[in-house]
Amino acid sequence: MPLGTLDRTPPPFFRQGPSALTKLVFFSALAVFLMVADGRFRIIEPLRSGFAVVLLPIQRTLAVPVSLWESAGDYLRGLDQARQTARRADERLAAQAEKAARVDQLRVENERLRALLELKPAIATRSLAAEVLYEASDPFSRKVFVDRGSTQGVVAGAPVINDAGVLGQVTRLYPLTAEVTLLSDKDAAIPVLNTRTQQRSVAFGGQQLPTGGAMELRFLPANADVKVGDALATSGIDGVYPPGLPVARVAAVERRAESGFARILLEPAARADGVRHVLLLEPVGRQMPPRPAEDAATASRAASAPARGARR
Repeated sequence: MPLGTLDRTPPPFFRQGPSALTKLVFFSALAVFLMVADGRFRIIEPLRSGFAVVLLPIQRTLAVPVSLWESAGDYLRGLDQARQTARRADERLAAQAEKAARVDQLRVENERLRALLELKPAIATRSLAAEVLYEASDPFSRKVFVDRGSTQGVVAGAPVINDAGVLGQVTRLYPLTAEVTLLSDKDAAIPVLNTRTQQRSVAFGGQQLPTGGAMELRFLPANADVKVGDALATSGIDGVYPPGLPVARVAAVERRAESGFARILLEPAARADGVRHVLLLEPVGRQMPPRPAEDAATASRAASAPARGARR
């Protein structure tokens, strides 16, 4: 067959259509048109919603392996954290058991010593749980209101504590609520005892530290035996606070030889920020016997009453 008679046209598979430039211009114009039409007239919104509905099961199915992998990782991490938490809890429980055993031993020894010395048993302090409602509106004071008042048996001057230590004292009483002045208030004061040196002093509120509200020990000489980190507790001699409650810790000590006094800043043991539930204690003075002067005054009034009746 002569070569001139062969058909040299390409088969349909290799047949060329529009040029690449023509396709680029066409599809670019189509894309711009669709974007403008969708942005102006929302004509693609139904189509997009339909595709979303149709593709949702497929997306959920494809996401199952990823979710299983992440869940398995979270489970393993949670299991490891749970084991670490359980180990720390066991360690704390062992330490608490040791402390509880020592406390029981000290309690028994204390009872024996009191019986040997013929001392009265320690006063049992009654308590009442309360919830903090809101803070006082005065921005220059540190006071909160609790949902217990005189109707529930709260008395003025009742100490207020939480699990960390002393928070403050009830200073104003209402039938269903009570106003609590916090220890960091500028008008607050509380007798304290240095647990290391057994030195008594008075802590006042109103000072400020970079970490927040603080307190201050005043009128202590510059050479007073006070160190940073000393723990201060209630002394119990004021007839209000039971002895031994945590109050504060010494945060800073500045010796001032020229003034003769030391400036001692305290960090409260109980932080009032974020506290929701507190305990209201009955003042210790309400459970103590009357003073001898009061007994004598009562006896004299009782003796003078029949005499006045006889003269009448």
